[in-house]
Amino acid sequence: MEGGMEDSSYEMADDHNHNNKWEAGDGGLPAEPRQLTSSLYGLCSVEHNGDPSVAGTVSLNSSASKFLMNVMTTEDYKSTYWPKLEKAIDQLLTQSPVDYIPISYEQIYSCVYKCVCQQHSELMYNDLIWKITTHLEHVSDQLQCTPPERLIENFNSALTRYMAALQSIVPIFIYMNKFYIETKLNRDLRDDLIQLFTHHVAEKHVDTLMPLLLKAHSTPFQITPSTMASIVKGLYTLRPDWVKLAPVLFSNFIPQIHPPAQESELLLYAAQDQKLQRELAQNGFARGDQSRKRAGDDLSYNGSSSSCPTSRACR
Repeated sequence: MEGGMEDSSYEMADDHNHNNKWEAGDGGLPAEPRQLTSSLYGLCSVEHNGDPSVAGTVSLNSSASKFLMNVMTTEDYKSTYWPKLEKAIDQLLTQSPVDYIPISYEQIYSCVYKCVCQQHSELMYNDLIWKITTHLEHVSDQLQCTPPERLIENFNSALTRYMAALQSIVPIFIYMNKFYIETKLNRDLRDDLIQLFTHHVAEKHVDTLMPLLLKAHSTPFQITPSTMASIVKGLYTLRPDWVKLAPVLFSNFIPQIHPPAQESELLLYAAQDQKLQRELAQNGFARGDQSRKRAGDDLSYNGSSSSCPTSRACR
């Protein structure tokens, strides 16, 4: 068995944000896998069912024959192929956008492709889940040690970085997703990986995080609007039913999240608005606070002082 990975006959378009797309057409499959589409199921998932003649009926081109000749054992997978994938996953999960380090996507895609074709999809899927779970448990431990005043920012940073990593990790495992997760597990890889973050990170901290978000939302500029929007939308993506924990907070950042208001609910909304006004007033943002006016705000719009003899008359 060869120790290294062979060059693939396809390429991926990749920018510094890992926004990948297939350069070839035909449903998004690259050149080499498109040539093998008719034989993929024969090579990756055909079972002989006790009839040796089935194998002989599969027409394979020269590229497919190469896979049959070079059988990948479980030991080959563990010693050669998974370490390459694990290194790439580590890098994608931990790097920041500022410290971007290029990854040889061509080799990584080829590595996953070979593992799928050699019947190691289940093993590779379990290794991937274990790897990311271990990472997320470490992230959760770090958040557990974060002081309350930093939890919102740190949680948002962890969630944002993880979601960015998925934009590369999911396409890397496109063959495993297509020929194993979707086909045999009836699930989707991205959904599975989002569920991992929900279970191992978000669910462990949401009870602490939500009161901090409500407090920050009632105190303007304590947290930047962009951070508030990012974390609220992120929590909604993880678990939409978390809206029930803070309906007003979520509705401020996610349009049309609630059904149209009923007449019976108008008094409730009015009370909530009055409560918000009182909280703003307690924090120095009283309605009609003229001391916060900018110089010149007392002048009339036409610039004529005769139309406004005193500043009091304009108020």
